[in-house]
Amino acid sequence: MSLYTTELRRLGKRRFTRYMTLIGLLVLAAVAVGTFLTNERIGPAQRATAERQAQAEYEQQIRFTEQERVECQRAETAGEPKNGRWPEDCAQITPPPRDAFQAQWYLPSTFDFRENFGGVLTTYAAILVLVAFVVGASFVGAEWSTGGMMNLLLWRPRRTGVLLTKLAALLTGVAAVTLLGTLVWTAAFWAVGTFRGSTEGMTGGAWQSFALTGLRGFALVLVAAVIGFALASAGRHTAFALGGVLAVAVVGQFGLGIVLSLANAKFPEAWLLPTYALAWMSKQVKLENYQACNYSTVSGCQPDTLTITWQQSSALFAVGLVLALGAALWGIRRRDIA
Repeated sequence: MSLYTTELRRLGKRRFTRYMTLIGLLVLAAVAVGTFLTNERIGPAQRATAERQAQAEYEQQIRFTEQERVECQRAETAGEPKNGRWPEDCAQITPPPRDAFQAQWYLPSTFDFRENFGGVLTTYAAILVLVAFVVGASFVGAEWSTGGMMNLLLWRPRRTGVLLTKLAALLTGVAAVTLLGTLVWTAAFWAVGTFRGSTEGMTGGAWQSFALTGLRGFALVLVAAVIGFALASAGRHTAFALGGVLAVAVVGQFGLGIVLSLANAKFPEAWLLPTYALAWMSKQVKLENYQACNYSTVSGCQPDTLTITWQQSSALFAVGLVLALGAALWGIRRRDIA
């Protein structure tokens, strides 16, 4: 039996892999069920109810405005100070126009597949990124900490080949679960759109856009698995990868974000990794600095903007991938296996 097949079977039989995959699937199922239960299909009955609510709100505002006008006139007659509560002329207290209360604001939440599925794909990718990272780190970290890697290298002394074969088996398993999960995820939210929203407007271009978003999510999951695997291998323990990520998240992200905010940095989000992950999934993220004013006679005061593109995100992730995997390969070639 080949080493690749053996490692693939070992990956599937590890209890930690099964538990983490099960937890990830349960979280995804909870998201899908929650979306189904908190949305509903909009029909004539829902529109009529929303119209009645809008009319009731409008009438309530009319009554409130009339009460305020009466109070204003009473205070004016009695010579009481208005203290900024009412205008100088009580006739200025008028109700808002009827078109200020639109029925669409009172409609229940509904799931529009074309409008919402892109964000749902980002949620799916975020959950699987976490699962892939932890599974990848545990898969090789457990081998180092228990001595399994040392025993394996006794009969397969080619260190780099062994490590890359383990990585190939990991990526195969992660890719299979991710692709199968994407199909189930798409079918689940198509059902949500069918029964609790709308699937209208789906064209070939819309499906192509979702396919590209799913492909970017798939690539991000694989990158997370490789980085988790590489960090655990470089540190020869699962805790090295998990602790490193925790340190980056707490110190490098939250701490850095607080420091940049206190320093009044123009675009503090540009230094945070989640911004680049979101830019990768949505093709770009536009950051705005409201402390600046770019005046225009047409649009008035506009904030400074900075656009983070998916190309910039891909460069950052590529550098991180090369550094992590390079450190793992260099470590297994240069350091003693003990």
